Amino acid sequence: QVQLVESGGGLVQAGDSLRLSCAASGRTFSSYVMAWFRQAPGKEREFVAGINWSGSNTYYGDSVKGRFTISRDNAKNTVYLQMNSLKPEDTAVYYCAAGKTTSSYGSWGQGTQVTVSS
Repeated sequence: QVQLVESGGGLVQAGDSLRLSCAASGRTFSSYVMAWFRQAPGKEREFVAGINWSGSNTYYGDSVKGRFTISRDNAKNTVYLQMNSLKPEDTAVYYCAAGKTTSSYGSWGQGTQVTVSS
């Protein structure tokens, strides 16, 4: 497994941008599929974005398509989530996840809070 630490969350206004980072430990980071999920109070965890090992393929949840961009830097063992045009409904705890396939994520970070005020 890989250890994951998210950072970059905070309080912003609607329409602002924010970039989340997820730093991973271990030498095998480049072999993992990485993803971002989020969970708002009282709601189920939601898939936000995913990226394959090389960064050549990316996947997005319908609610963030066109606004969020996932990327990774394997040399830095880091995955990013660039969030633009933020909306109050984007308010949630954002989690980074790592897995060997897009359907199974075995490692999770502790989460970072993103709050978007209207």
